[in-house]
Parts: sequence; C-alpha cells; structure tokens
Amino acid sequence: MEPIKIGTRGSKLALYQAYHVADLLKKTGLESKIVIIETKGDKVLDVSIAKIGSKGVFTEELEEQLADGRIDIAVHSAKDMQSSLPLGFEIIAFTEREKVNDIILSHRKDIDYQNPDLPLLLGTSSTRRVATLKHFYPHIKTVEVRGNLQTRIAKMESGVCDALLLAYAGAHRMNYDEMIRYELSLDEFTPAVGQGSIAIESSTGMDPYVKEKIVLACHHSDTGFRLAAERSYLRILEGGCSIPVYGLAEVAGEDLQLKGGIVSLDGTERIIQKVRGSKYEAEKIGQMLAEKVLNAGGDRILKEIKSIIKN
Repeated sequence: MEPIKIGTRGSKLALYQAYHVADLLKKTGLESKIVIIETKGDKVLDVSIAKIGSKGVFTEELEEQLADGRIDIAVHSAKDMQSSLPLGFEIIAFTEREKVNDIILSHRKDIDYQNPDLPLLLGTSSTRRVATLKHFYPHIKTVEVRGNLQTRIAKMESGVCDALLLAYAGAHRMNYDEMIRYELSLDEFTPAVGQGSIAIESSTGMDPYVKEKIVLACHHSDTGFRLAAERSYLRILEGGCSIPVYGLAEVAGEDLQLKGGIVSLDGTERIIQKVRGSKYEAEKIGQMLAEKVLNAGGDRILKEIKSIIKN
C-alpha cells in the first residue's frame, strides 16, 4: 500500500495534529507523508473570519486537493469544519477528544477576569466568546486577534491585549500550560461544536479498504457519537464561525446528553437547553436540541444576528 498523503495547514498546531494522525496510522502499520497546504483563513489575517465568510475558510483548499487526489486525507480541527460538507466529501474519523474548556492564557500572573474593578483587555477572534463575555462579564473589553497561536501570543506580549481567550486543546498541544491562568466553566463558556477533537476528511471516492484501515487506526467511537450529536444540532442552526452557537455532548455508557444554545451578539440574551437519549441516536438528539433552542427564542436571535452580519 502506498503511503497515505495527509493534507494539513502549515501552522505549528495544524502540523502537530497531522503528525498525531500519522502516529495513529503508524501504530497499525500504515505509512504516511505530510503535505502542507495554505488556506484562505491563513492568508487573510487582517479581517475577521466572520467577514471573510465562515464556510470553508480553513478547509476549501484542502478539499480541492482531496478531490483531485493530490492528498488522500485532510486533517482539521473539528471545530473548523462546517456542519454540512460539500458534495463528494465526508468525515471518516474523529480522534479522541481533548479537554474541551476555553481558557484565559497570559504572560501576566495578575489577571483576574472576575473582578470588575480590574480592567482587562482580552484578545479573541471568536464571536461566541465575545458574546459570552458580554453576557457574563460585561466589564471585560475585547480586541480582534487572529493568526496562529504563536502569532497571537507575540501580539499579546507586544501589548495588543493583556491575555488571550482560547481553547485549552490548542494551548496544551503547543505546551503553553504554564501560561494558562484560568480554565473557564463549561456552564458559562460552553464550547464550540467539535472543540478538542481532530477531524479526518476524505473524498467519498476513497478506496473502501484504505478508508477502513484509517478509521480503525484513528476513530474514537464515543467522540464520534458526541460530535455526531453536536454537528447535527449545528447543521439545523446553520452556525458558521460568525454565529455565536455552542454545543457540548457527553457520553456515559450508552447514554448521551447534549446541551447547547445561542447568545445574542450584544450578550443580552443567552439560551441554553439540554436533551438526552441513546448515543446510537446521536443525530436525532442534535435535531431535538435544535428544535428546543429555536422554540425557546433562538429562531428570533438567529434572524437578528444574520441581519446584523449582512449589514
């Protein structure tokens, strides 16, 4: 069998994830090689992701190379994957999920995000995180900070902001644990769908034998159920990077609980709902949660957000 060509973005974190997948493949005797591809999201750093267009910002160029066979699989952060893939592509595996929390990371040790008397400027490029801060901690100001993790940290250290609001998984994978000042509550900062897992994408025309080998090497079953529920929920809410939607599924035995919601851009309204059922009905649970959120006022908030983004 030929070495499996793994397509990835070129940032340190993306490469870490690609090499992690290569290691999983190697454990089952599969050889691979890494192919670095630059995406639109990597090239345009002076504009927010919401303004570039939230669909396929970090995936489109990789999918082009999947389609023409220059690569066999593409490796992505699962939270960067749009909820509905273009025709001809599928996610064949999700790696075991890392801790899902958001964190506050800083070179300073005197950060206190809960004290309204201490001014704090947080760097983030996420509408979900900005809107959540406005809801729970309106005294905190934010500034748009994009780029790979190392670029963001350099911007912070140069004085652009006091601290960064990030996913634990990326900071941990890049060995920045000593700079983590706070691990944020999952009740307040419910994460983006897919946060903490690596998604492996292929074309639907992949050789079934090769596909089965990759799935056996890389796919983590319970993570798969969790993300099936979360992504089913996201699909109905059409929540791209520009919509502050969140969802988190947990599995215990055969039971799956999914909580999620939406927050208005100004933070004044925040909806969160929960549903549970069998993990084998993960997609149905996602649909049930979407209906609950929309019926609880989420449909109105969604319309408002979309009209603001269009303008």
